[in-house]
This record gives sequence, C-alpha cells and structure tokens, in this order.
Amino acid sequence: MKKDIPNLKVEDLAIAVVPRADAEEAKELWDVYVINLKDEPLSNVLINSRGYGEIEGEKMKTTTLRYFYDEIPAMEIVKIEPIQTKLFHLTNEYWVSFSFDGNMFDKKYVFVKGSIDKSHFTRIPFLDAQGVMIR
Repeated sequence: MKKDIPNLKVEDLAIAVVPRADAEEAKELWDVYVINLKDEPLSNVLINSRGYGEIEGEKMKTTTLRYFYDEIPAMEIVKIEPIQTKLFHLTNEYWVSFSFDGNMFDKKYVFVKGSIDKSHFTRIPFLDAQGVMIR
C-alpha cells in the first residue's frame, strides 16, 4: 500500500555546471559535476542526462546519456560530462538515482532554458570556482 512506501527526500546532493578555467575553452565547453555533500559515500549511482526544448522555433532534443558510478565518496565532487554552451538554450535535465543507507533515492535536477548563465553563479564546493548549481 502507498502508506507503506517511505517518502525519502534527497538531501546533500547537488549538480553543478562550471565554465572551464581556460577562457577560450569556456566559450565552447563547460563541465557538469555531481557533488556528494553527505558524510557517507553513495553507491550504485546512475545519472541520466538529456536536453530538450526549442531553438529558433525548431524542436530539439539531445541524446540521452547514462553514467554509472559504483561509489561516490563522502564530501567529493565527480565530473559527469562536458556540455557545449550552445545547449544552454535548451532545458538540461540530470536524473540521479543512488543507494544510501539501505534505501534507493532519486531526484531530477532541471536547468531550465537560460538558467545556465553567469548571472546565476554561486561558489561551487570543492572546486574553488564559480558556476550554476542546483541542490
């Protein structure tokens, strides 16, 4: 029954999009990271990434990519993938599933069209860099 299913909330996990340090590279490519802010490791981490939306009136979508990590250590950051800056005009979605403390968790992190922008920068933990982060 529904009442028997625990309603578990994902906490202390973030996705960040960060420009590359080299200014020329940052014009074309940024990097996407998953950040484990927990005091314990996450296991069996599966991340699906995709982009979708409209550019100049034409519907577009990217290929769905999947990444798997046996473990992401406590208080660590892991690079997921590079992202082309031209995809910032789409909605970019990262769906993260993982095991923690004997339970399965999942959460969808959605960077809506135009949200990956310097005007939304914040300090990214463990990188000593600025970027856009959803927690």
